[in-house]
Amino acid sequence: MAGFGKLRVAVIGAGGAGLCAARHLLSRPDTFAPPVVYEITKNIGGTWVYEERVGCYDNGLPIHSSMYRDLRTNIPKEVMSFPDFPFAKHLPSFVHHTEVRKYLEQYCDHFRLWDHIKFGNSVASVTPVDVKGGWNGLAWNVTSNDGLDHSKSTTERFDAVMVCNGHFYDSYIPAIPGLEKFKGTLMHSHDYRSAEPLAGKSVVLLGAGLSGLDIAMELSSVNAKVILSHGQRPLTCPLPPGVQQAPPVTSVLDDGSLEFKDGERAKPEVFLFCTGYNFTFPFLDEKVGVKVQEHLVWPLYKFLIPPAYPSLFIVGICRAICPFPHFHIQSQFVLSVLDGSFPLPSREDMENDIELDIAARRARGIATRHILKLDSEQWAYNDELARLGGFQPLPSYWSNLYESNKVFRARDMLNYKTYNYTVLENMDWKVHNLHGQQLQKPLAVKKQM
Repeated sequence: MAGFGKLRVAVIGAGGAGLCAARHLLSRPDTFAPPVVYEITKNIGGTWVYEERVGCYDNGLPIHSSMYRDLRTNIPKEVMSFPDFPFAKHLPSFVHHTEVRKYLEQYCDHFRLWDHIKFGNSVASVTPVDVKGGWNGLAWNVTSNDGLDHSKSTTERFDAVMVCNGHFYDSYIPAIPGLEKFKGTLMHSHDYRSAEPLAGKSVVLLGAGLSGLDIAMELSSVNAKVILSHGQRPLTCPLPPGVQQAPPVTSVLDDGSLEFKDGERAKPEVFLFCTGYNFTFPFLDEKVGVKVQEHLVWPLYKFLIPPAYPSLFIVGICRAICPFPHFHIQSQFVLSVLDGSFPLPSREDMENDIELDIAARRARGIATRHILKLDSEQWAYNDELARLGGFQPLPSYWSNLYESNKVFRARDMLNYKTYNYTVLENMDWKVHNLHGQQLQKPLAVKKQM
């Protein structure tokens, strides 16, 4: 039962964030009972588990993974790792997705997480309960269904819940007028696995985020004719052969052709959306009041805590971040809240903090849908959580190396994944290209050190 002695925490999801949450909870047996980690699939690793099939599993559950066959990381392993568990030294800086999955399995071995994970368990509901003497007067009922026997549901009570259910599976398709008139193949990158089925085809690929660029390069290698349609500033780095840029698609005309913002038209065989994903928390009780509007999950204090229910934590929803170190910082901050080493402000003060933070971001010209896209602001965010929670921040070279990789990527999208980084004893780093030549650090980033 919750509320007696040690705090019982439920963790929803056994991807990178959920495993990290469990690792930190287990490291503090003085304060926390062993966590219960609910995992809907039969594997750990979440988005890093490659599944060749698309659509649904045999049991009717949707396939969550958006991993494609040849994906290699776009962040060097030297800063992609959890700070307390480096990747194997012999690996290149940019590893294949199978190595990341292996790494997460080794993390489970090392921190002995396996026994705490309930596989094949989908969480049906997470409901707050008023409990006298509970943490902040609250407890949580978590009801889950066993994947093998859906009629068998179990409810357990916890002092706190860490939601780590990921956000790379519910495809977002923007509303484009006339989309139903498109006569070719319509697909989202969630269902993209490899380039061969699109060999030699004409493709309009909407969205030039990292996945969009990566998939455009893969399609180029099988002689697809790709129009990369996006609303950002035109890319200035060399593009792969057969790839050209266009402004966003604004509508689909009666004859099925796509019209771009500049009035140009195209009639591709394939319209591929690389437009990202929706946040979804179908198990959260409505009275918790966590809403998703225009890709913003709110109200959440420090992008984590609903002020009205401060023993619920939504972990890992920030985007354009270095994920594993980010989870490492957020999980420790959650522990500092639960063990009282960081006393939370009042509900009213937290609500004000959220409003001021969002207003400040909007004043800097950030659209609502991009508020969770931290990008270069992630470092200040991570440092603030470490300061408030009184734990070790990330090493200083972390942000410098990560930001340098972004500069190299913008300069040379085709080759940056061949670079290899080395972290030196004195917390500095160096980088070599494929030919073993040491590269100069990007000046813009160097000044920040």
